[in-house]
Amino acid sequence: MRVNRHGAEAPREVQGSGMSTNEALKIVIPGGTGQLGHYLSRGFRAQGHQVVILSRDCRTDPEAVQWDGRTVGSWAEQIDGSDVVINLAGRSVNCRYTDANLHAMMASRVDSTRAVGLAIERATRPPKVWLQMSTATIYAHRYDAANDEATGMIGGDEPGVPAYWSFSIDIAKAWELAQYEADAPQTRKVVLRTAMVMGVYPGGVFDVLVGLTRQYLGGSIAGGRQFVSWIHQHDFVRAVEFLIRRDDIQGPVNLAAPNPVPQREFMATLRRALRKRVGLPATKWMVEIGAVFMKTDTELILKSRRVTPKRLLDAGFSFEFATWESAAADLVNRGSEQ
Repeated sequence: MRVNRHGAEAPREVQGSGMSTNEALKIVIPGGTGQLGHYLSRGFRAQGHQVVILSRDCRTDPEAVQWDGRTVGSWAEQIDGSDVVINLAGRSVNCRYTDANLHAMMASRVDSTRAVGLAIERATRPPKVWLQMSTATIYAHRYDAANDEATGMIGGDEPGVPAYWSFSIDIAKAWELAQYEADAPQTRKVVLRTAMVMGVYPGGVFDVLVGLTRQYLGGSIAGGRQFVSWIHQHDFVRAVEFLIRRDDIQGPVNLAAPNPVPQREFMATLRRALRKRVGLPATKWMVEIGAVFMKTDTELILKSRRVTPKRLLDAGFSFEFATWESAAADLVNRGSEQ
């Protein structure tokens, strides 16, 4: 294995996918019953593509194919002969970071990625491209400069942050390594280092932020210097489609809008979109208490995630929602229409 100093997969020659823009595709999405899978499956099916969801709990989607997320079973038949695999499987990070939950986060990501890799290895007709979910959290907590794929700093040893934050980095590294180690020379591999996807979805991060703002709790947190990286749901789907078609792109790609903003500015913009003038600030200790009641962890709120999408921009991808102001206004309007 060759990994550069930024934790990125070293370039490797892979045959291009050769997929035309008009070609109908078979797209398999392990772990596709959640928010991101909802956006992708809806978007791809609207374009006439065949979408197969793999799920451990098919009660949420009766049309999904059962899998256990750990071992290769009959579900692998869906991958053999498919065009695209987009693996989204992994336990939600929106939880308390107990030992049990951290272990579940690690195992659910690594085990499912290895299972997908084995299915691709054994396929008679392997997919042309495998897009593997990862996280922008892999980058260091910082204020001084943005983290892009070329010059970004992988986190884990930053001074002045809680030691347990490094476990999130360990999970991200192991997640990406599991894809890298899969022996799939005929399949192009892309790692989706994804920021928070802002979209209209019950219980999603945008839904939570809107709820807090409407209760006048959408103020700055611990001073609000920490950067928030995000991507609009529409640009997320467009970027995934872009990466499927661009057979010259492999390895890590940051899925984040090009203009991350400090948390205090992020929430002030959301307040304006919701026409809420007041947003009470919160100190660090207040956030720590609130996180217990909300059953989440303060790392999700306090870490400065300043991430930019250099590879997408260099490849010519154009964001329809490049600023948080435009994205927030659109999402608030979408939410009011539902």
